[in-house]
Amino acid sequence: MTNLSDFSAKAIDGTEKDLSEYAGKAVLVVNTASKCGFTPQYKGLEEIYKKYEDQGLVVLGFPCDQFGHQEPGTEDEIQEFCEVNFGVTFPLFAKVDVNGDDAHPLYKWLKEEKGGAIGSKIKWNFTKFLVGKDGVPIKRYASTTKPEKITSDIEKALEA
Repeated sequence: MTNLSDFSAKAIDGTEKDLSEYAGKAVLVVNTASKCGFTPQYKGLEEIYKKYEDQGLVVLGFPCDQFGHQEPGTEDEIQEFCEVNFGVTFPLFAKVDVNGDDAHPLYKWLKEEKGGAIGSKIKWNFTKFLVGKDGVPIKRYASTTKPEKITSDIEKALEA
């Protein structure tokens, strides 16, 4: 059975990162953007990362420019924006597509496992997927779901 450890992705610094590095952790995978109405969610994502990091949570941010060209920057610009404006310390990755033929394999799998309101397509930035410590997706959350609203699900995933 496929799980998160079967994937790798390019980190924001350009190095290839094997996602098996997060085996045994609860993982929140989020497609992000710097110029979106939901961009302030970076603050909430960082807060839950800090709150639960020691208990085994990691947040993985995947910048995406597929929705209204809201992530136009380079990887360096994205990283600086996130650090300066929101104090982001959770891992960020290089820009990916989340829909279409060029969608990152991780996102193809997440959408297959947890379809949403419009089938398997991702509707907008800041769609979130909670993955259990076993590497299997637990739940998908819409862009409008604020990070602080999913803390009870995160706590359950950490206790499992």
